[in-house]
Amino acid sequence: MDEKTREQYVQNILEAFGRATADQEQRGRAWYRVAHSLANIIADGNVREGAGVLAALSANKSWRENERLARSAYTEGPSGHTGDTLRKVERIMLGEDPEDVLPMSMKTGHFFRCILDPEDPDPVVIDRHAHDIAVGAVYGNEDRGLSAKQRYALLAHCYREAGLRLEEIPSVVQAVTWVAHTERLAGTDGRPKNR
Repeated sequence: MDEKTREQYVQNILEAFGRATADQEQRGRAWYRVAHSLANIIADGNVREGAGVLAALSANKSWRENERLARSAYTEGPSGHTGDTLRKVERIMLGEDPEDVLPMSMKTGHFFRCILDPEDPDPVVIDRHAHDIAVGAVYGNEDRGLSAKQRYALLAHCYREAGLRLEEIPSVVQAVTWVAHTERLAGTDGRPKNR
């Protein structure tokens, strides 16, 4: 990818951050701290395990569904996801380190790290929304190429660069823009939809 396109991605992220309302910014800043507390609660004080379970169950799920599945995993056993995902959850719940179970260079690994340590300046969660924010277009059900490590790393780099310019850690930039973007798509931000 050329430098001009990369810079456009960074500008798109910066503009999305700037469009967040004060309330969205506040909730985005607290997002991973709240998720950290949830991980601690559901795993009865083992935040590392809880973060791993939440991250493993996050693939292709809304946050609300992700949270419900994680809570249910501890009360009724893992369910409601693909077999591969449920095996990962079981391994984590049986004491295997999430770093040995999750793909650490991809979304679920980064999600685990952000939940585990909300102040970690390195991981960046690139889900479909983070991708769409960076590229400046909503892809809907189209493939975004996020399973390609190079594509993921490029987008994570763009969020890190935006974070440097904003003097924010990248996970805060991602979370604030994610809150604003998802609420805009859902029409719950009080503004007219513009897809």
